[in-house]
Amino acid sequence: MSTHTLDTLGLKCPQPILKVAIKAKELQPGDILEVMADCHSFPDDIKAWCSKTNKTLLVCADEGSGKFKAQIQF
Repeated sequence: MSTHTLDTLGLKCPQPILKVAIKAKELQPGDILEVMADCHSFPDDIKAWCSKTNKTLLVCADEGSGKFKAQIQF
């Protein structure tokens, strides 16, 4: 199990989720992906993506200044 990071700052919907989907192909069960995003729809989008793909959204936190950090367990 390892932790990976993905910086999607500056990308707008749907690009952050597309980047997550691409990165997901590289991850193993138990891995954690930490995603930074500043797209206003990211919290809702990542919740929907996790639900659709049966991944566990550990946290999606507002980091202030319009930035969000999500942790997804695979």
